[in-house]
Amino acid sequence: MKLFEFTQRFPDEASCESYLKAQREKSGIVCKKCGCRKNYWDSHNKCWRCSKCGHETTLTADTVMHNSKLPLMPWFKAIHLLTSTKNTFSASEMQRQLGHKRYQPIWEMMHKLRDVMGKRDNKYTLLGGVEVDEGFFSTEIPDAQKEEPLKRGAGSQAKTKVLVMAESTEVDNPKKGQKPKKVGHIKMVVIPDSKKETIDPIASNGIDGDAKVVSDGTKSHVNFPKMFSEYVGRKIDPKEIGKVLPWVHIAISNSKLLMKNIYHGIKPEFLQEYLNEFCYKFNRRYFGDKLFDRLMIASIACTSEFEHRIYNRNLSAGCG
Repeated sequence: MKLFEFTQRFPDEASCESYLKAQREKSGIVCKKCGCRKNYWDSHNKCWRCSKCGHETTLTADTVMHNSKLPLMPWFKAIHLLTSTKNTFSASEMQRQLGHKRYQPIWEMMHKLRDVMGKRDNKYTLLGGVEVDEGFFSTEIPDAQKEEPLKRGAGSQAKTKVLVMAESTEVDNPKKGQKPKKVGHIKMVVIPDSKKETIDPIASNGIDGDAKVVSDGTKSHVNFPKMFSEYVGRKIDPKEIGKVLPWVHIAISNSKLLMKNIYHGIKPEFLQEYLNEFCYKFNRRYFGDKLFDRLMIASIACTSEFEHRIYNRNLSAGCG
């Protein structure tokens, strides 16, 4: 949605309330106390009242905005800004764009929206041909490990492991310069280690059992032949990675570049939220102006389990 269209559609708080009310009533309001579906709108208190027991359902109840002290307008503006660009915003830049005095509620709001993005993508499984590999992302060293000698390579305390999965279909007679495979949807999941006990349930939940899975044949994927209808796993020459597993590595490279350009440092516990946003936008790269409404619908349909953990601490730009 273009900026002009957004300002025309949502000029004030009342227009945001009207949109949210209409969207919620489309799916129906169910009383949490007695389960009754009959209710009426109390315009004075801006809530629905159950016709049977009188229980109140607020405008933002059971949405990502539940219990937020922010008005609706900052939420709507943030969703517009996040969906109007392939890039992203740090919380400090979002705070500046919204003209809000405090950093904390903006930081919290953005992470809740990213949590909703991840929940939405978790509803779908990858189909057809699927590439699987692990990536290693630079993150801040956890406080408990800062005194330890810094390890090198993939086991470094400054690296966080991510399992990357991408739908990948071979292209018939690719043109010069064209990738040998075309990509569908992707998934990126932060993992504590590369053990098969960690990877198997994530891969099983994220990939359809009838899929053809291709990987570099690591020992972590030893159970894949039993989990999927077809599995091709072999050691891959680094020069052939672009042909065999092109899209997982493009996803890793692009997401790393995006984060490097926006954030000064990312704590490991927050990396998944940033990956959620990257995957959500990538998977909906052809939605165009419809992306705003799609994220709004997801935000209305989902609550967020994300909890703030940085009150009473010095906030740095690295918090994102």
